[in-house]
Amino acid sequence: MGRSAEVVNWRALQSAAGLQDGLVTRTQCVAAGMTRASIRHRLQTGRWEEVAREVYSTAPGRRGWEIDAMAAVMSLAGFGPAPLGQPTAAATPPAALWGLAAARAWGIGPARVPPIVVAVPASRAPARRESFGVRRIQQWDRRVDPVAVPWRTTQAATIVDCASLGSPDEAAAWLARGIRGRFVTGVALQTELDSRQRIRHGSLMREVLGDVVAGAHSAAEVRFARDVERAHGLPEGRRQVVSAANGYAVHDNEYIDWGVVIEVDGRLGHETWRDRVRDGARDRQLAATGRFTSRVFWVDVAVRPCATAREVAGLLAARGWQGHPHPCRRSDCALRAAPGVRSPLR
Repeated sequence: MGRSAEVVNWRALQSAAGLQDGLVTRTQCVAAGMTRASIRHRLQTGRWEEVAREVYSTAPGRRGWEIDAMAAVMSLAGFGPAPLGQPTAAATPPAALWGLAAARAWGIGPARVPPIVVAVPASRAPARRESFGVRRIQQWDRRVDPVAVPWRTTQAATIVDCASLGSPDEAAAWLARGIRGRFVTGVALQTELDSRQRIRHGSLMREVLGDVVAGAHSAAEVRFARDVERAHGLPEGRRQVVSAANGYAVHDNEYIDWGVVIEVDGRLGHETWRDRVRDGARDRQLAATGRFTSRVFWVDVAVRPCATAREVAGLLAARGWQGHPHPCRRSDCALRAAPGVRSPLR
């Protein structure tokens, strides 16, 4: 049948494209009344551009990560978020962005442009795609958000997935990022972790989640709470305390009974001069209220946590703490006195 005999529902097709970053699928075009010859003509004349398998851009030349991600999902789904005719949208999408790609779509991170990975139900075995990765996942209906476009895994599933990809510290940082940014609750993360019996860093994530919910905002703060404070029997500080004494600054750890504040700076590089000046001013303002501030850095919590625990314990003892720290499980713990030598803090 020639193109002149076509009866195309252009309004519906344009509406779908408007919801899909200017993209339409072959399935949608056929459902709207277009013939394959008509689709081919638009591609050959440059009016449309194929950006993924059977996914066409109605605005050729308009590209970017977001469009490529939408095209990848639509390609594996077989139709777009705004389907025309049959097949119709199911209660759960048939494909979804996964991992770092899903995190970028949610606005959780990362800052760099991640590779596009699209998930499908474990029961599917789609053909390999050259331009993006494909991942088959279990518990599809529970782990995929049914509403967000482009389709993607839920925020809790996305954070746990991303946390499983890197180092242990990066895993803790992902949990902290999700809680701090209010993308997800601790309960939602716990539920997600409970559903994953076998996941990389799963034990660690379950262990540190309590610290994250309590207010640890970075991997360094998690290490301080776990490897410095708890491992050595130090009192538990209050996390993320707001103080009106220095412009309502938020302090990482405050030991209220002894007037001690411990700030944890997890930046791997050197602080800028402006940051140091600002932090120094805040510390002095807080000192005027009788509280003493000490700062620990990444090396203090990651490389020498035992020595840091001894130093914090000494500071607390000087301010009236009557307790005693104890050695952690490390054989070379700085609080483990040599034979015949009395611990300086006892």
